[in-house]
Amino acid sequence: MLYLADMKVVATNIGEKRTIIWKGQEVVTGIFKYPIDDGIVLEKTDVQSDNVVDRKYHGGIDKACYAYSSDYYDRWKPLHPKLDWNFGMFGENLTIEGLDETTLSIGDVFKVGDAIIEVSEPRQPCMKLNVRFNSSLAVKQFVAFGHSGVYFRVLKEGKVKPGDVLVLEAKGEPQLMVYDVFQLIYEKGNDALRKVAKEHSALAEATKGAL
Repeated sequence: MLYLADMKVVATNIGEKRTIIWKGQEVVTGIFKYPIDDGIVLEKTDVQSDNVVDRKYHGGIDKACYAYSSDYYDRWKPLHPKLDWNFGMFGENLTIEGLDETTLSIGDVFKVGDAIIEVSEPRQPCMKLNVRFNSSLAVKQFVAFGHSGVYFRVLKEGKVKPGDVLVLEAKGEPQLMVYDVFQLIYEKGNDALRKVAKEHSALAEATKGAL
């Protein structure tokens, strides 16, 4: 086992269902997430006590838990200086210091806290991110930035707390970086890599469909 000292949970976040008026229409969403100090419990299809509104696109085996890097927050804050910033802004359940999609491979397995999780796919942003940021630019900025965060499968349910370190249990094979898959979704990349992605046993079926 390899201890990744530079990958550490700095915040655990959950949200309540909220109704927002966006461009004259009601939008019901669970993207407004906020840190809780005593940790969260990762379950097979979602996070205990978290609110998942649209089950077609959120939650489920391949999207049980979403993580985003705390390292990127300083890049985003100047773009949206009027927001009241806190961890969980991107709808992530886990805010992780040191998370880097260019080094995380689909199928990588980690132990974190009492849980065991597996990298399943990058996040494809929807208009709910615009709602959260109160900006029509947020999704476009997210795609242009290229760092999508990571969805995890939960192989073993368990509690995760701030301060928990991610421990690498197994590397995904073949190597297929989360960053590269995200680029493929938006028509960046080559046919050879796209073929590897479509045949990768650990890549979520929804993402294979998007490719």
